[in-house]
Amino acid sequence: MNIIVCLKQVPSTTEVKIDPKTNTLIRQGIKSIVNPLDSYALEESVRLKERYGSRVTAISMGPPQATEMLRDAISSGADDAILLSDIAFAGSDTLATSTTLAKAIVKIKNYDLVICGRQTLDGDTGQVGPEIAEMLGIPFIAYVNKIEEIANGKLRVQRMVEDGYETIETSLPAVITVVKEINVPRMPSLRGLTKAKSAQIPTWTTQEINAEKETVGQAGSATWVVKVFYPQRVQLAEMLKGDPETQAKALVEKLREAKLI
Repeated sequence: MNIIVCLKQVPSTTEVKIDPKTNTLIRQGIKSIVNPLDSYALEESVRLKERYGSRVTAISMGPPQATEMLRDAISSGADDAILLSDIAFAGSDTLATSTTLAKAIVKIKNYDLVICGRQTLDGDTGQVGPEIAEMLGIPFIAYVNKIEEIANGKLRVQRMVEDGYETIETSLPAVITVVKEINVPRMPSLRGLTKAKSAQIPTWTTQEINAEKETVGQAGSATWVVKVFYPQRVQLAEMLKGDPETQAKALVEKLREAKLI
């Protein structure tokens, strides 16, 4: 069984600045990490490898420095890694990102299961997983918190819902997105670190994945960020004087004036 796990490099802090001209994150000087929920996807893929003898390939779309994140994935148990990096990929929204990842998966050809984190720390949309499945024309299951069994070309999982969980079975190949309740990511092993250091990680551009430039990056994005700004918060406080009864009456009157009661 061949498993593909999709990873994304994100800023390690939520205190980021926005470029007022491009409305994009300013990443210079900010340390990047693997998207936290993607680390659970990676761990689950490695557990399936140990359980079923699978082969795990980690893929990521990003700048050249994302290679180090992919080396970390290999040190944690992935067998191979591929970086999708091209200036044409810049400015991708979720649709263009999914197009790029789906094209890469088609190029890989042999896959039974694609695993993604439920959502990313920066975009927080949860759209890439289902969009990849739609583009590949295969089943999709979200909020997976347990993989129960893979047998006879079928996948049975448990997924979280508001009031409990559901057990769903589907045919393979399929795409799933996982939640953090599914496992506890491991630390890299010494053997894994040694393997990662010498691993050859190819870089695929639009040419390698046979993607037309108008379908990826900003050109292939269906949405654009018109404006990004920090909300201005104004806090006004007023101390009410007098005994508790007087204060209570004054508070009620203030609330009525503000039409809050």
